Amino acid sequence: MDVDLRRLAVFREAALLRSFTRAAARLHLTQSAVSHQVKALEREVGEPLFHRGRRGVRLTERGARLLEDVAELFEAAQRVGATLGAASAPTGRVRVAAATQAFVHLFVPFFEAFMRAHPGIEVTFRTTASTDQTLADLKSGAADVGFASLPLESSALTVTPLFEDELVLVFGYAHALAGRDEVGIDEIRGERFILFERGASIRRATDRFFAEASLHPALALESNDTYFIKLMVERGLGISVLPGWAVKDEVAWGWLSRARVRGRRLRRTVALLLPGRFLPGATRAFADFTRGQRAEIQRSALGEALTSKKRKR
Repeated sequence: MDVDLRRLAVFREAALLRSFTRAAARLHLTQSAVSHQVKALEREVGEPLFHRGRRGVRLTERGARLLEDVAELFEAAQRVGATLGAASAPTGRVRVAAATQAFVHLFVPFFEAFMRAHPGIEVTFRTTASTDQTLADLKSGAADVGFASLPLESSALTVTPLFEDELVLVFGYAHALAGRDEVGIDEIRGERFILFERGASIRRATDRFFAEASLHPALALESNDTYFIKLMVERGLGISVLPGWAVKDEVAWGWLSRARVRGRRLRRTVALLLPGRFLPGATRAFADFTRGQRAEIQRSALGEALTSKKRKR
């Protein structure tokens, strides 16, 4: 039987996006064209490949097996393409995923440097619902690169420790504890916290700290939007736990204050995550560039002194 690679490509996009409509938009096709290609493939297979519902589609058991085979097929095609084009500069797209937007604050200069060095590669960054979702997206092919804090358990991924940073308590400048270099655990027991959503990389580290310190804080708000969290803290609706580098500007401007927890150093290690399969040239270039920038990223993550300067108006 002849294999229709275009039909398989349509099936793969629909499976990864869980939607015929989004697959059509990604492939610049009509929704009916996507539906026609999927139905034709289902006739060839002899079984349904998707469960169809109002909220989109999801793979049947047979569809999930086929997606694994299709992934292997396209990876083989990418290997052939990489061999044929080994002498040329890498091009394509790299999809980066992480369970918190906070990484963007640290990686903006790095992303800019990479894009200048590789103008033929497009980089997209998206926030996943949780670290588990980041891992799932890497395994399924919905993301090419991920970032998350350790520990992680996944034999299917290549995990490279990238940098270590420190989480600090963050207060609005008018807060009673603002301006302190250190704050005791007992002093924050009655505070309301504004935190990242559960499952986010920073939230996992924060929850470990709460458990170790026997803290059961009242929760005011949850969000994966770093700017929103900082704004709510600035307005006095609660305090937070964030990487020191994520609030360095607001501290310098006098909008926020940050402090260590007395007697503790809330350190965490952030890793670069890659799928354990053949990597396209664009993804390999991004991974190699990232590893080469580890020392600079580490300096940025830990190089800011914990100071609280009042903004001059």
